[in-house]
Amino acid sequence: MIIGIPKEIKDNENRVAITPAGVHALVNGGHEVRVERGAGAGSGFPDEVYEQEGAQMVSAAEAWQADLVLKVKEPLPAEYGYFRSDLTLFTYLHLAPEPELTRALRESGTLAIAYETVQLPDGSLPLLTPMSEIAGRMSIQIGAHFLEKTHGGRGELLSGVPGVPPARVVVVGGGIVGTNATRIAVGMGADVTVLDTNVARLRYLQDVFGSRVRTVVSNAYNLRAQLTGCDLLVGAVLIPGARAPKIVTADMVQRMNPGGVVVDVAVDQGGSVETIDRITTHSHPVYEKYGVLHYAVANMPGAVPRTATLALTSATLPYVLALADHGPLAAIQANPALARGVNVWQGKVTYAAVANSLNLPYTPLDELLS
Repeated sequence: MIIGIPKEIKDNENRVAITPAGVHALVNGGHEVRVERGAGAGSGFPDEVYEQEGAQMVSAAEAWQADLVLKVKEPLPAEYGYFRSDLTLFTYLHLAPEPELTRALRESGTLAIAYETVQLPDGSLPLLTPMSEIAGRMSIQIGAHFLEKTHGGRGELLSGVPGVPPARVVVVGGGIVGTNATRIAVGMGADVTVLDTNVARLRYLQDVFGSRVRTVVSNAYNLRAQLTGCDLLVGAVLIPGARAPKIVTADMVQRMNPGGVVVDVAVDQGGSVETIDRITTHSHPVYEKYGVLHYAVANMPGAVPRTATLALTSATLPYVLALADHGPLAAIQANPALARGVNVWQGKVTYAAVANSLNLPYTPLDELLS
């Protein structure tokens, strides 16, 4: 099989979809790997390292002229012209808030497999988890940065100092993102509250962090109470494949301390905070609304590409090898977790949450496979 790895073109997206070690594994398996020139530079992998492992260094067009294309982020409009019916695309897609990308994939007939909806029988998301861990940890680091007065915030040190109380951090969502955000916030000495609708998850977090964390059942009343006087809000809500629900209202944001910061990690799924009304970039990461800074970058791990690329490709490589060794259809039929990753194929939307979010017809994958 021919596997193509284009260079990411999203703003300041320095991750790459495969490491030299991954190229080595694919080439040893008898596959041809085409890597766009410069694709790995941002992650610290120069072209010559890929060449040493057997990759061909090519143009963007040549990388896309492959049987299987691996990416990190969703294709941008400039890449839609590369879609075709005999292409398998494997990347983060986040289609729920992306009607134009979904339309382009449907019209082309591309087999589009999303990292974020590959799901194991226990409900875990093995290809989303490493980036969620990174984004959760980064959310506190970023929040602490923008709380500094020189970066537009209220001029507050997250940990406080003896005699001065720490900043109040509220994490909405206790999943992978929320847990990792909590871990860093606690480590930095903040006053941390976590809200979730799942009491069992709150019990787990209480067991892990003990008295260093306050856990509260998430509902509108409790959200409003906890966000009053909050300094840093982390939105960590996820419904796999679906648009994130807007559970934090504009009124709640206005109750935060002036100069506070919102970091909505769910922005690539539409965002869970009502006042997140645009996606920002690493070049221009924040905007102000109601006196609160809003950070809405949809590719947060792109700022730590070395760590993120190594973590991501360690998770994706077994699935990539299965697709390459057995062919996409056989691999999907043999692996139910990978089958859950198929979002669009033969012009049909095959993931229910995406179809519902975009008001499109849903076609079960089994119907197309049969």
